[in-house]
Amino acid sequence: MAPLTSPTDEQLTRRAQAGETGALGLLLARHQAPMRAVALSLLGYGPDAEDAMQDAALTALRRIGDVRDPAAVGPWLRAIVRNACRMRLRASRETPGLEGLDGLDRLALPGREQALPEHVVEQHAMRDWIWGAVEELPQQLQLVLMLRHFSGVSTYQEIAAACEVPVGTVRSRLSQARSKLAQVLVATAAQSHDDTSARVEESRHEAVATLAAAESGTLPREIAERWPTQSQMIGRFAQPGERIHPGPVLCQVLEKGVRQQVHHVVASRDITIWEMDVVNPADLEDPCPPSLAWLMFRRDGRVQKLSVVFPAPPR
Repeated sequence: MAPLTSPTDEQLTRRAQAGETGALGLLLARHQAPMRAVALSLLGYGPDAEDAMQDAALTALRRIGDVRDPAAVGPWLRAIVRNACRMRLRASRETPGLEGLDGLDRLALPGREQALPEHVVEQHAMRDWIWGAVEELPQQLQLVLMLRHFSGVSTYQEIAAACEVPVGTVRSRLSQARSKLAQVLVATAAQSHDDTSARVEESRHEAVATLAAAESGTLPREIAERWPTQSQMIGRFAQPGERIHPGPVLCQVLEKGVRQQVHHVVASRDITIWEMDVVNPADLEDPCPPSLAWLMFRRDGRVQKLSVVFPAPPR
C-alpha cells in the first residue's frame, strides 16, 4: 500500500475556500511557527505578540477567499501577521494604553446604517464555525465579544455599563476572548456546527412575537414558557438585592405608550441580544432613548436574567 501523503498548501487552501473548516484549521496549525516568528521579530516576547497572532488567525479565516495564489498561502499568512503587528504598534503610539484593532473589529463600519460585522461574516461559508467557537467561550468572555463585535452596544463604556464592570476589565476580557477564540477555532475546525442563521431567524421571530403578545396583554404558552417565574430583571431597572420578574417592568413601559420594534438580533445558545428601535408618544414627559437592547441570559431556551441597556446614539 502506498504511504499516505499530506495535502499540499495549495490543496488545503482550495478546500478552505470551498468552505471546509478542517482545511483552514490544518493550514493555521501548519504555519503557526513561522507566523509566531514574524510576531516575535516585530513585537518581541510577550502578550502583544500572542494577541497579534490571534488577530491574524481571525483575519485569515475571514479572508481566505481572497488568496489568489493558493500555493503561496504561507507568505500570505505571514503578511497578515506582519500587518497585525504594525497596526498594534501604530495603535500603541497613537493611543497609549488602548489595545489595537483585531480582525473582527476591522469588519465593522461606522454608523448604525452601515453593514454590521456579522453581515459580512454571514456571507462567509465558515460563519457557523465562528459562532460554534464563540459558544465554547466562558459566558463572561462570550458576552463581551458578542457586544463588541456583533451588536450596537459596542463601545468600551457601553459594554462596561451593560456588564457592570470597569472599562479596564472589558479590555482585559476582550483580549482573553480573542485569544481563546482563535485557539477554539483551530481545535473545532473539523467538527460539525449548528446553523447560526436559522437560530438567529428563530430568535427574531420570538422577539416579534414577544412584543406583539405583550402589547395585546396575552402571552401564548410558547412565549410564557420562555419567561419562567425564576426569570430575573437585573441592571438599571432593579435595585441591588431586589428580585423582580421582567414582566411587570416591561408592562410599565407599555403603559406609558412606548412601543418597540425589532432592529437587530444576535443569538448564541445561552446569550441573546435583541436591539430595539423605540417609538415614544409625542406628549411623554420622560421619553425613552431612541434605541435600547434586551440582553438575555438563557438556560435551555428559558430566560434566566434580563438586562435592558441603552446604546449611545450614532454620531
